[in-house]
Amino acid sequence: MEFIQVLYKVSALAPLVLMAGVALLAWLGRFSDATLWRILRVGSFAALAMTGLAIVTSYQGMLWPGVIKATGLSMVMAALVQMLGTVIGGFSSRYLQGESGQARYVAALAAVLAAVHLLVLADHWVLLIGAWAFVGVALQSLLCFYPDRPFALLAAHKKRIADRLADVMLIVVAALAWVEVGSGSLSALMAHLSQHTISSALQVSAVALVLAVILRTALLPVHGWLIQVMEAPTPVSALLHAGVVNLGGVVLIQFAPLLEQATPARLLLLVVGLATAVLAGMVMLTRISIKVRLAWSTVAQMGFLLMECALGLYTLAALHLLGHSLYKAHAFLSASGIVRQTRLQALHGDSKPNALSLLWAPLLTISAVQLTTSLSAHAAWPWWWSAVLGLAWAPMIWQPAAPAGFAFRAGQLLTGLLMVFGLALAAMLAHALPLGLHNAPHPLLGLIALTGMATLYLCQAMLQRWPHLLSRWRRWSYAGFYVDEAYTRLALQLWPTRWIPHAGTHIKQEAITDVSR
Repeated sequence: MEFIQVLYKVSALAPLVLMAGVALLAWLGRFSDATLWRILRVGSFAALAMTGLAIVTSYQGMLWPGVIKATGLSMVMAALVQMLGTVIGGFSSRYLQGESGQARYVAALAAVLAAVHLLVLADHWVLLIGAWAFVGVALQSLLCFYPDRPFALLAAHKKRIADRLADVMLIVVAALAWVEVGSGSLSALMAHLSQHTISSALQVSAVALVLAVILRTALLPVHGWLIQVMEAPTPVSALLHAGVVNLGGVVLIQFAPLLEQATPARLLLLVVGLATAVLAGMVMLTRISIKVRLAWSTVAQMGFLLMECALGLYTLAALHLLGHSLYKAHAFLSASGIVRQTRLQALHGDSKPNALSLLWAPLLTISAVQLTTSLSAHAAWPWWWSAVLGLAWAPMIWQPAAPAGFAFRAGQLLTGLLMVFGLALAAMLAHALPLGLHNAPHPLLGLIALTGMATLYLCQAMLQRWPHLLSRWRRWSYAGFYVDEAYTRLALQLWPTRWIPHAGTHIKQEAITDVSR
C-alpha cells in the first residue's frame, strides 16, 4: 500500500515537472525549433502517460497536506488537459512550420499546460489564485503570437482586464473564507461547511466566487474576447475553447459544498448562465463563418455548463465539460473539413424544418430522455431536467420542409432518436464514474431554467422556420445584441492601451463592431 501511495504521488506530480521543464528549455532558447517540438511531444506524451498511471492506481488523497490534493475529478481533468496538450502540440508543429517565434510559442504552451495541471490539483487559496493567474499570463503570449493583428491584441487586452477583475474577486473570496475558517486550505473550508451552517461572510464569498468564474469563463457581458480571439492561430483557439475556458466549470464543481448552501450565488449563476446560453445560442444561428459559429457555440455551452452547476447537477456538468472539450478540440483542428461538410449540406436544398415537427419533436425527445432515466432504480436527474435536455436535443429530429421520401424522413428520425437515447444513456452511466461528486438539485431554480430553455427553443424554431417574422430581432441577434460593443467601449475608456490610438473613440468602435459581425 505504501508503494502505491508513492507511485501515485510521483505520477500525479510528474506532469507538472515535465511541462515546467519543457517551458524552461524553450524559454532559454538554446535549441532549434525542430528540437523543441520533439521535446514538447516527448514531454507531453510522458505527462499524459504519468497521469494515466495515477488514475490506474486509483489512490486518492493528499499529495501535500493542505496544499495539493488529488481527487477522481481532478485527475480525470488533468488527463484530459494533457491529452489535449499532446494533440494540440503535434498540430501546432505542422501549423507553424516556417513561422518565427516558435520557441516562444512552445514555452507558452508548455507553461499553460503546467499551470492548468497545478490548478486542478490546488488545495490552497494561494496556489489556486496563483495558478489561475499564471494560466492567463502564459496565454497572453499565445493570443498575441501575431502582434500585427490588432483584433488579436484587442482580444488579449479585454481578456487581461477580465482576468485582473477575476483575480480581485478571488482574493476577496480567499480573504473571507480564510478569516472564517482560520486556514487557507480548501479541504479545511469543505470540512467547516460540513459541520456548520454557512455564515454571511461565506455567502458573500460564494457570490464573489461566482463573479470570478463568470469573468474567467467568458460569459455575458465579457464574452467578446473569446469571439475575437479567432485572430490567433487555430491551435490556440482549440486550446482556449477545449481547455482553458472550461476551468471555471472545474472550479465550481470543486466548490460544490459551498454553492449548495449559497442560494443567492446559485441564483446569480443561473441567471447569467441561462442568459448567456439563450443569447449566444440565438446569435450562433445567424452567423455564417464556421469558426465564429464555433466560438459563439462555446459561449452558449459555457452558459449551459454553469447553469448545470447552479442547479446542483455536478455529475452532468462534469460529463458536459469532458464532452465539450473533446468536441471543440476536434471541431477547431478540423475546421476546414467542417466547412466542406456545411457546403455539401447546403446543396441539398431548403434547410428549413417542417412546421409540424417543431411541435412534436420536443415532446418526443423529452419522452425519450425521461424513458432512459426511468431505466435506473434511482433517477439521475429530476423531471424538469429531462424537459430541459429534451428541448435542447429536439432540433436533432426536426423534419425538413423540402419534399423528401418516406424512407429519408424515417431514417433521419430514427438516427436522431438513437442519438438522443445515446446521449441520455451516456449521461446516466456517467453517474457510475468514481468522480466523488454528489448532486444537489434545486427544484425552483430548475423551473426557471426550464422556462428559459423553452424561450430559447421557441426563438430558435421561429428563426429557422419563419425568419421574416423576426427580421429586426434577427439583425440584433447577428450583431450579438451589441453587448460586446458596450463592454469594449467601457473597457477601452477605463483601461486605454497604447496600440489603439485614441482608444474608445467612435472610429475604433466602428472597427470593433465590424469585426464582431
